[in-house]
Amino acid sequence: MLGRLLMRLFVAAAAVAAIGGLGWMYVSPPPGMHVTRDGVPYLSPPVVNPATGEAVPLERLVQHYKGGGK
Repeated sequence: MLGRLLMRLFVAAAAVAAIGGLGWMYVSPPPGMHVTRDGVPYLSPPVVNPATGEAVPLERLVQHYKGGGK
C-alpha cells in the first residue's frame, strides 16, 4: 500500500513538473525560442543551397518564398 501511494505521488509530481515547465516556457521563453516577424528563430543555422552549395541565411530563404527576397 505504501508503494502504491509513493507511485501516485511520483506520478503527480512528474505531471506537475511537466505542465509547469511547459507553462513557464510559454510565459517566459528562453532567447533561443524568440523569432522574427517572419517566424524565423534568431538562433537558426544557415541552410545549404542545393544548386550552388553555398550557405544561405534562413531569413533570406523565408523572404524568398514569401515573395520579398532576391
